[in-house]
Amino acid sequence: MDSDDDEKPRRLTRAEAKARTRRRLLDAAARVFARKGYAGAPVEEIAETAGYSIGALYSNFGGKEELFLELVADGARARVERGRQTLDAVQAGAEDPESALGRFFMEAADKDDDLPLLQAELWLYAMRNPQLRDALAAAQREPRAALEGLMEPVLARVGASGAVPASDVATVASAMFQGLLRQRRLDPPSVPDDLLRQAMRWLFVGIAHTSDPLPEEPS
Repeated sequence: MDSDDDEKPRRLTRAEAKARTRRRLLDAAARVFARKGYAGAPVEEIAETAGYSIGALYSNFGGKEELFLELVADGARARVERGRQTLDAVQAGAEDPESALGRFFMEAADKDDDLPLLQAELWLYAMRNPQLRDALAAAQREPRAALEGLMEPVLARVGASGAVPASDVATVASAMFQGLLRQRRLDPPSVPDDLLRQAMRWLFVGIAHTSDPLPEEPS
């Protein structure tokens, strides 16, 4: 007798299997890097945590540095995509974009426990290893460009479209978020939910009220 229970699960294609392996390795790397830091994280432990051999790790990533950079870029792309979905959801006017961005940052802060540790670890490693800085900058260009796109509708809403570069606003918003996130992890009561949301509002209100450029300093 045929039944749905007798159906065999569909075999993954080679591409699907590879994507699943990479995803599990990245998730394992996030946990191990956050717990032990870059220097103290053996690739053998990352592979074991993911449930694979060391050979599987090296067949998907060139080494620990490539894995680390991909982990950072992957996480940034995922956060930007969530941010894009957040803005898409408020186009009907149920929530203003500034509050929506603040909420997005707040949710990212609370859902990704490893994020502040990974960001700090990456920055420290890059500062101690100058040869990594260019690779780090390259890995962050794609998510940074996407974040700039998120800023455009907010700038338009506050009447500042074209007044300031979206790239500059994205840089400031990202730095502000990282600083608040680290402080929230260190001392949660000092960075309540409302502060994360309000910080984004302050940023864009300030931009909207800055109609004239700052005077140049005398040479």
